[in-house]
Amino acid sequence: MTRVGAVDCGTNSIRLLVADADGGLGSLVTLTDVVRRMEIVRLGYGVDKTGFIAPEAMARTLARAREYALQCSELGVERVRFVATSASRDASNAQEFVAGVREAFAGFGVAPEVVTGHEEASLSFLGATGDLRAIGIPGPYLMVDIGGGSTEFVRGTDEVEQARSVDIGCVRLTERHLRSDPPTPAQIAAAVLDVEAAIDQAAEVVDFQGISALVGLAGSVTTITAHALQLTAYDAEKIHLSQLPAGRIIDACTSLLSMTRAERADLPFMHEGRADVIGAGALLWRCIVERMAAEAGVVEVVTSEHDILDGIALSIV
Repeated sequence: MTRVGAVDCGTNSIRLLVADADGGLGSLVTLTDVVRRMEIVRLGYGVDKTGFIAPEAMARTLARAREYALQCSELGVERVRFVATSASRDASNAQEFVAGVREAFAGFGVAPEVVTGHEEASLSFLGATGDLRAIGIPGPYLMVDIGGGSTEFVRGTDEVEQARSVDIGCVRLTERHLRSDPPTPAQIAAAVLDVEAAIDQAAEVVDFQGISALVGLAGSVTTITAHALQLTAYDAEKIHLSQLPAGRIIDACTSLLSMTRAERADLPFMHEGRADVIGAGALLWRCIVERMAAEAGVVEVVTSEHDILDGIALSIV
């Protein structure tokens, strides 16, 4: 058994998973969580417009990185992998971020890996598929991982068959279009055009036809699912592997998009810092679900709490 530490640093949040990994070298690897945490640091805020990471966002993120490194040391983690995604690919000052993380995790000898969109998609697929197969949800799956700056579309059953990462996410959409509170019809219409163009890009590579399950990953999707389930508190166990009618997910998205930021913040399941971007995440997920219902005959949506973070941990072993 190996104790591993996985860090996923995206546009909006940074997350840590410390887990005991059992298996490997050709055998099935299972993960047992020791610690799973998430903080919203907004590393990528403004990157779409300015091309660089803001100093205050850099400071917030590196402070959490130092905190995560200390926790890994205290918990006896043997190996760490730190993956950085969209914001760190796009920023002109990404090397400053890399140097800060390398210093924080010096005891583990690792630096952040600024992965490609395809690698990001592959890790998400690896992290989510085991539980789907375990409960008998058949493939092929279409997995959609909605981030702050990018969204990954991945098709496959036992392995990735097709994947495309597109530069659209809840932070980018908010900054580009949804500036009013709540957003205006004109802003929503402009955002929908961006989303539909991004789905068209994904469709050039990923075949949407003949999928057995549409699976949504990451914080926007899990928060929308919490709203669809009308939870009185965020409950990962109720959200994970839930299977809800497409129409119910679409209604939940529309509800969140129409709310003010204050109304979203008052929802009992809403994580601090997500209220101002969840409207864009809801618009994005609504467009995707509607498109899959119309073109692929999807009638039900699966939500997974396991995603790229679990994939990073598994990849270490």
